[in-house]
Amino acid sequence: MNETSPKASMFKNALHKLSKKEKEKPSHFLASSASTGGFFGRKKTATHPPFPGSVKASPFCNAQLPPVWATPPPIPKSSIPATKSPAKDAGPGPRNAAGNLRSEQFAALIKNDKESVDLEKLRELSWGGVPVEFRPLVWKLLLSYVPPNKDRREAVLVRKRTEYQDLLGQYYYIPDTDRGMKEQETLHQILIDIPRTNPDIKLFQHPSIQKSMERVLYIWAIRHPASGYVQGINDLLTPFITVFLSSFVENPENSDLAGIAEETIKEIEADSYWCLTKLLDDIQDHYTFSQPGLQRMVQRMEDLVRRCDADLYSHIVEKEQVQFVQFAFRWMNCLLMRECPLQSIIRLWDTYLCEDNGFENFHIYVCAAILMTFGDALKEMEFQDLVLFLQSLPTKEWEEEDIEPLLSRAYILQTYFADAPNHIPQK
Repeated sequence: MNETSPKASMFKNALHKLSKKEKEKPSHFLASSASTGGFFGRKKTATHPPFPGSVKASPFCNAQLPPVWATPPPIPKSSIPATKSPAKDAGPGPRNAAGNLRSEQFAALIKNDKESVDLEKLRELSWGGVPVEFRPLVWKLLLSYVPPNKDRREAVLVRKRTEYQDLLGQYYYIPDTDRGMKEQETLHQILIDIPRTNPDIKLFQHPSIQKSMERVLYIWAIRHPASGYVQGINDLLTPFITVFLSSFVENPENSDLAGIAEETIKEIEADSYWCLTKLLDDIQDHYTFSQPGLQRMVQRMEDLVRRCDADLYSHIVEKEQVQFVQFAFRWMNCLLMRECPLQSIIRLWDTYLCEDNGFENFHIYVCAAILMTFGDALKEMEFQDLVLFLQSLPTKEWEEEDIEPLLSRAYILQTYFADAPNHIPQK
C-alpha cells in the first residue's frame, strides 16, 4: 500500500479540523476575506468546472474547494499564560497545535538516541511552524548547513565558523587602499543600507549587530561577483540573526546584547553568513543584472492571478492600467519583509524551508493569496488608491493567526495549479 505523502497528510489533517475552525474568532486575515466572492469562496458550479489535476478530485475534498479556514485552529490568546517565557517573549510561536505537544513532537524527532535526524519527517513537522526553542537548529538542518548526523554536527560548525573568520581576514580586514573601486562602492552602499534595515527594531540599531551585518553582506558580495550586493539582501539577513540569537536571549528583537559574549556574536555572525549563502544560492538570479529571477516571479504571479480571479486581474491591469511589477516586484525582491512584521516573516520561512525551492515557487502562491485576500476591496478602487494600497498593504500588524490561513490558501493554490496542465512552469 502506498504511503500518503506528507503534503496530503497535512491537507487531510487540516480538513479534519475544519469544523473546529468555524468556532474560532476570525483573524485580521479572515476578516479581510470574509466575502464569498473570488477564488477562495468558489463553490462547484457549472461556471466553475474543476481544473484538471486539482484537489477537487481528492477524496479529502468532496469535490469542493476547501475554504480558507481549512487549517489547524490557533490556540485562543486567552488560553496563553501571561507568565514570562522564552517562547512568549521571542514572539509568536507556532499555534497550529498545542505548544507543549508540538515541542514534544520536535523533541522526539531531534533529541533521541538515533544517529541522525530524519529530514523528511522534520520537513513534514516543520511545515506547520517550528517552536522557538528548536528553530535555530531546525533551520540549520533544513538549509543543510549542519548534517543530520549528530556526531558530525559540532565538527562541521567549528570548521565553517573558522572558514568564515578566514574569509574576513582575506577580504574584510585589509587596508582600504587594497580594495578596488567596485569593492569600495559595495562597502559604501552596504554602510548606507544597514541603518535603514528594520529601523524600528532595537536589535538592528545595535552597533555590534550592524557591524556583523556589514561584514556578512560585504563578504557575500565579494564572493558572488555575478550579482554583488543588491539592496534587499540586507533584509534577508535579519531573520537568521534574530533566530540564532534566540538561543541566547529571550526577546532578541528588543535585546541590548547585555551578557552576550563577543565570541557568541561571532558564531551567530558566521552561522548567519553561511545560511544566507545557502538561501541565496537557489535564488541568485534574483540579484544578477536585470534581475531575471524576480521578473520571472512577477510574471508567474500575474499569470496565476489571471487564472484564479479573472475579474480581479481585469480590474487591476485592464481597467485601471496598474502593472504587477509596480507592486509585486518588491514583494519578490524582499520576500514580503517590507510588508509583514519580522516574526510573521520568520513563521513564513519555517514553511518555505520545507518546500521545494520555497523562496521562489511557494512564495509566488503566498503573494497571490495575499492579493486575492483583498480582492473585493481592490475591485472598488481606482488607479491612485489601488497603487497606494498595493504599495502599502495593511499587513504591518499581522500575527501568526493571520499567517496560518495565508499559508493554507497558498497551499490550496499550489495544490490546485502546480500539476495542472498548462500551468505556469516551475523553476
